[in-house]
Amino acid sequence: MGRNVSLLLIDGTGALLGALPPFPAPLPWWQEAADVVAGARERWGVELALLRRLTSERPRPPGGGVTYLAQLDAAPAPHVIRTLEPVAPSLAALALSPASERAPWAIPGGPAASVAWARKTLDEIGRGELTSTVQQRTWNLSAVWRLSSQTPTGVVSTAWLKQVPSFFRHEAAVLCWLGRHAPGIAVPLLASDGSGRSLLEHVPGSDAYGCPAPERDRFATALHRAQSAAAGALDELLALGVPDRRDAALVAFIQRALRDHGGDTSGVAGLLATLPERLAAVLACNVPDTLVHGDFHPGNVRGDGERFAIIDWGDSFVGHPAFDALRLTDGCSPDDAAFLLREWCRRARQTWPSSDPERALALLRPVVPLRHAAQFASWLPQIEATERPYHCFDVAPCLADAATAWRASGADSIPVATSVRRMAPVTSDEVPGGEAPLNLAGSVSLRPGRGRRARSRRRALRRASCLRAWRGPLLRVRALRRPG
Repeated sequence: MGRNVSLLLIDGTGALLGALPPFPAPLPWWQEAADVVAGARERWGVELALLRRLTSERPRPPGGGVTYLAQLDAAPAPHVIRTLEPVAPSLAALALSPASERAPWAIPGGPAASVAWARKTLDEIGRGELTSTVQQRTWNLSAVWRLSSQTPTGVVSTAWLKQVPSFFRHEAAVLCWLGRHAPGIAVPLLASDGSGRSLLEHVPGSDAYGCPAPERDRFATALHRAQSAAAGALDELLALGVPDRRDAALVAFIQRALRDHGGDTSGVAGLLATLPERLAAVLACNVPDTLVHGDFHPGNVRGDGERFAIIDWGDSFVGHPAFDALRLTDGCSPDDAAFLLREWCRRARQTWPSSDPERALALLRPVVPLRHAAQFASWLPQIEATERPYHCFDVAPCLADAATAWRASGADSIPVATSVRRMAPVTSDEVPGGEAPLNLAGSVSLRPGRGRRARSRRRALRRASCLRAWRGPLLRVRALRRPG
């Protein structure tokens, strides 16, 4: 399955010239640009830059017919002008209308300005002259180019130009911090301009989509080293602009994003109501907050089987590392997921001996998709309307996943440790079959308890839950159904 691509062309001044006839592009993902640019070059000999999506046959990616706006690098040849088809007035208006949310790389001249910055910067850092540029991807979350350069002595190298929106702008600062304090974990940053443009070192190999559980655990081990270092540098990371997603700040972010989005949140009403108590219980697990990648799946790790680097840190935030541990299990079998989480808990206990990582995982399991829903919802107002189909259908499924995880955890209770004293961990030697189970502990009702210990616990929860908005009995809520 690929795409059937239509390109509306503008010239260097931004004037609309017409549309090229539709042609097939092999990759189905709408944000992929390299195959579209190459297809136009092969058919008509034109050099162009893809600016943005305009319309599509399907409401969401991938595949189908997709119409883009593209800018020619030079005046079109006569045979190209003869090929151009007229553009419907409504489509022409859509292509030429301004939008305050438009990304800087999606405006006429935007890609050329970014490549010009990269050309100058490569020369300044000793990489020599830019010799080739391939536009790899463009959409509302990033624009990416693959660059080749050559020094006067003949040394050829590859780098990547990446440009991101304002809500991802802290990525360059995070990469710089990781390069100083946890070298070898993330893709090396070569340069940045402070406005969203970055030059990144090339990492040989391929993205690790579909890799087996032991390889995922290798990535998680490396991330744990970085997060151990970052746990003691939260003030520094926050000062660099990394978003705060701890405790009350996370509650406020989720509530605000979902409220402004305006969708149906009835399926997670009970989870939202008890979120401050849940996060207060997470705090009591003594796994410290740290730098969280935010989208830690194998596709965001690139390598050649021996060396690897974690890429795409735009989603990063200061918060609980269990968000990354749980995200890494997406797409895994139950046995593989249990293995990954068991290893994560083992590393956490070794690094923070007084911690209860199993309990933290159980508490945060429904919060992970809830945060994802809020993340998608927070992006949409910052993205122009023609680009919103990339994300507008993501909020409801994430809310449905959160509702399912919340019900599975016992909707009217918060999982807690059954005793203040930690029990000795179960080893594989004590379990038939050699696999130690992942113990996510028990649960305790949110309904008021009795006695001095219960009163002390309620007071602690109230202090930690300054944004608490619910004090009554739990609501009975219906599950949010995933749209068909």
